Amino acid sequence: MYLQDYIVFLAAILVCMIISGIASGRVRSMFAKHNNNICYSRLTGRDTVLRLMNANGVKNISVGSVRGFLTDHYHPTKAVVNLSESTYSNNSVAAVAVAAHEMGHVMQKQKGYAFYKLRTALVPVVNFGTGLAMPLVLVGLLLDLAVTSADSNIGFYIAMVGVILYGGALLFALVTLPVELNASRRAKKMLLAEGIISDEELPAVSEVLSAAAMTYLASLLTSLVYFMRFLLRVLTLFGRRNNR
Repeated sequence: MYLQDYIVFLAAILVCMIISGIASGRVRSMFAKHNNNICYSRLTGRDTVLRLMNANGVKNISVGSVRGFLTDHYHPTKAVVNLSESTYSNNSVAAVAVAAHEMGHVMQKQKGYAFYKLRTALVPVVNFGTGLAMPLVLVGLLLDLAVTSADSNIGFYIAMVGVILYGGALLFALVTLPVELNASRRAKKMLLAEGIISDEELPAVSEVLSAAAMTYLASLLTSLVYFMRFLLRVLTLFGRRNNR
């Protein structure tokens, strides 16, 4: 029975890996497709962020450059929008789309977007929880073996706390999806409002940002598979223990 369950788990992970690979490939494909198209305003990724900051009254946030391809991110603690080498000095439609997406996150923080605030609050919880999850499950199993009382469920409860903490990673992935989609919607609106792209370039921007959203969906599916595997394994182990 365990072997059968493990095979199902491996099959599910394989599917997630395939989806993740397709999503990553599509991001690169869409970026490459529109990377040769100079945007209407001819602004670079850096110029785009600065223009959108000025237009929206955003101050005390800097724009930095980081190595890598599509390693762009907004670091709220350091108050910096980091643009990758593929975006920073690039004035293509693809580059300004990515840069504007990061500005979408800036505006989420500025406007107090609920899901963004929730995701930010979850970061330390997830980091703490995933580190303790497995040790708590092991402690729970050891306690369950040590306790002789048939009515004692202390080991099971401790193990389930571990499962719940691990579930924080799934919750984080779940919350991340609407955050990213909302940042993309904000990006497209800002790009059009400031005349950085033309109406004709909007479909290209949408292709780039939609492709990126697929990677977060793949991440959510992977987190769900791992959480379900973790939960079912704990329930199975304690079920066998109680049936003895």
